[in-house]
Amino acid sequence: MVRGLAIETSARVGSVATVEDGRVLVEEQFPHGLQHAAQIVPIINRLAKAQAWEPGDLGELYISAGPGSFTGLRIGITLAKTMALATGVRLVAVPTARVLVENAPPEAQHVVLVLDAKRDQIFTARFERQGDHWIEREPAHVDSLEAMLQRAPRPVHLVGEGLPIHRKFIPIEDHGIIVTLEEQWRPRASVVARLGYAMARGGEFADPDRLTPIYIRKPEAEEKWDAARSQRR
Repeated sequence: MVRGLAIETSARVGSVATVEDGRVLVEEQFPHGLQHAAQIVPIINRLAKAQAWEPGDLGELYISAGPGSFTGLRIGITLAKTMALATGVRLVAVPTARVLVENAPPEAQHVVLVLDAKRDQIFTARFERQGDHWIEREPAHVDSLEAMLQRAPRPVHLVGEGLPIHRKFIPIEDHGIIVTLEEQWRPRASVVARLGYAMARGGEFADPDRLTPIYIRKPEAEEKWDAARSQRR
């Protein structure tokens, strides 16, 4: 029996799930942000106690690795690494893009992810459904929604919390572009658990010492710091 924990902190609403042999037992949400980060450990403790689990009972921890909120990803990855070092739990880093595309409705064949990257750019990826599987046609990167839509086959479904900000770049005359429902825009720990459990069965474990978030590019504060330093030089 494999007892696991799934953590999702990349979006505006985070979530944690307890898992047993790939089956989600309980999933609980919490608000995003530094002020709420302290709630994660008590939530994990409470969910584990509800199953009568001790810290050493956890065999696997599935963590949503990004892209997404820089702050949220740092919190989640740091927590996962700390738990691995303290308890020996094995880590599985699940790409958030893979988690998000699972939100697409059953009829979707082509999906473009839309996460706000500021300055009219998005963190994005493009997927195509083949049977029961999603094939990554464009890996996670920074782009514009306009450029992604020009390359995407039709019909294409859009998924992600950046849609309200970037909706202005969706041509209203193109009826082959489908904006999904708002409840399908954010990743969930239950999906992180399902994908992470499958990755673990394939031996895809992460080294706690080397695990870092999938940022794609530097945080805005670091970019500003580098630009200011270049100007001083």
